[in-house]
Amino acid sequence: MHGEIMTDNELDLSGDWDLDPAHSRIGFSAKHAMVANVRGAFNEVTGSLHVDFDDTSKSTAEIALGVASIDSRNTQRDEHLRSADFFNAEKWPEIVFRSTRIEEVGDNALVVSGDLTIRDVTKSITIPLEFTGAQTDAFGALRAGFEGTRRIDRREYGLEWNMALDSGGWLVSEKITLEFEISAIKRGTAPEAAQ
Repeated sequence: MHGEIMTDNELDLSGDWDLDPAHSRIGFSAKHAMVANVRGAFNEVTGSLHVDFDDTSKSTAEIALGVASIDSRNTQRDEHLRSADFFNAEKWPEIVFRSTRIEEVGDNALVVSGDLTIRDVTKSITIPLEFTGAQTDAFGALRAGFEGTRRIDRREYGLEWNMALDSGGWLVSEKITLEFEISAIKRGTAPEAAQ
């Protein structure tokens, strides 16, 4: 890759993009019993991006996560996370993020502000993302990558459940780190065979 990727004239990054669920991971990590880290992800991810480099204020992003697809590699724990104690997947089947503003704050550094809805709670959140590059893949599709993390307090979204430990402290941490590893394909560049 020569030169700054943002100004690489060979690739036209403006336009509409779709998240590639097979190559994207939107996950989380939380402290369990004050010491262990529990990591998980939502296996069902859909989303789209509209990129306008001439006027970044016109760029938008929307991502939806299927709550029932939560996967922390433990069936019993996943069932608990889907239950009314936590996400209540039956009542609120999706977690949705809709951007309100996307700013380029440095070389390959973006700040995405928007509304995150978990259960019936919507709050404004700012997510720093690194643009990890763009290239045409083996199938001729133009792909772009982004990654970033953001800590949130789960109680702000009505995820109140916890259990006191005999030793003091709590079973599940209140702070949860959201993890974004996103691969997007520019609309109109992916041959039918690759879709």
